[in-house]
Amino acid sequence: MDIRYSANQRDVKRYTTEELRDEFLIQNLYVANEVVAVYSHVDRMVTLGCMPTTEEVSIDKGIDCWKNFGTHYFLERREIGIFNIGGAGTVTADGVSYKMGYKDCLYITKGTKEVKFASDDVEKPAKFYMVSAPAHTSYTTTFIPIEKAAKRPLGAMETSNKRVINQFIHPDVLKTCQLSMGMTVLEPGSVWNTMPAHTHERRMEVYMYFEIPEDNVVFHMMGEPTETRHIIMKNEEAVISPSWSIHSGAGTSNYTFIWAMGGENMEFDDMDTMKPVEMK
Repeated sequence: MDIRYSANQRDVKRYTTEELRDEFLIQNLYVANEVVAVYSHVDRMVTLGCMPTTEEVSIDKGIDCWKNFGTHYFLERREIGIFNIGGAGTVTADGVSYKMGYKDCLYITKGTKEVKFASDDVEKPAKFYMVSAPAHTSYTTTFIPIEKAAKRPLGAMETSNKRVINQFIHPDVLKTCQLSMGMTVLEPGSVWNTMPAHTHERRMEVYMYFEIPEDNVVFHMMGEPTETRHIIMKNEEAVISPSWSIHSGAGTSNYTFIWAMGGENMEFDDMDTMKPVEMK
C-alpha cells in the first residue's frame, strides 16, 4: 500500500512539479488481478483500483490490514464506495452478489468481512474504482445504478461548464458515516468543472478523471485560492485535495470525474467560494 502523508499548504508553495505529483497524484490504478491502494493521511482516506481479469480478486489482496489499519479485515472499521468504469462485473459482499454495469455504484457498510471482485468478460474487464473512509457505525449496503442517481444539472454552454452532477453516496440518497461520492459528466463543448472554485475546511476530496479522449488532458487546479498550482491529469488518474486546497479543472476536451469526500461535516453548502477574478 502506498502511503501519502498530509502536506502543509506552506510547504506546498515550495514544491517542484515532481514533488507536487508525488504527493497528490494517483496513477496506474488498474492492474490485472491486483488491488492498487493509496492511503492518505488526509482524513485517513484510501483510494483503490481493481481490474479482475482471469480470477476473482479479494479487496485485501496484497494489503496487510493489521499493519496498515490495526484491524483484522479491511472494512472492520471502514465504509467504502465502489464505481465500475469498465466492462460488466460483479462485486460480492459477504456472500451477496451485485451486478455492476458501466457507471453503477455500490456502497458497502462497515463490518462487511469479505468483498470480492470479478469481471464477466476477460476481454472487457470491469474496472472498479473505490474510496474508503473510517466509519464508527454500520448502515445499509446499497446498490445504486446510474439510472437511480440523483441528477443535478449545473452550468451553461456560455461559461463552458454545462454539466450534470450525479449524486450516488449522498445524504439525499442514503445514510453513511462520512463518505460521500458522486459523478460529474461534462457536456460536449464544456471543459470547466467546479468553477467558481471553493474550499471546504472540514472535508477533503478526491477526484478521479476518466472518459478523457486519447491525446487530451485535464489541468487540475489546486492549492490555496490566492496561490494556485496545477497538476496535469491523464485518463483514469486520481488526485488528492486537502481541505485547504481548491479542486477545479479545465480539460482540452469534455470528460467525466468521480468525486469523493470525507470529513466531519456533511453539509454540502458549507464551503468557501472564491470568485475567478479574485484567484491568483
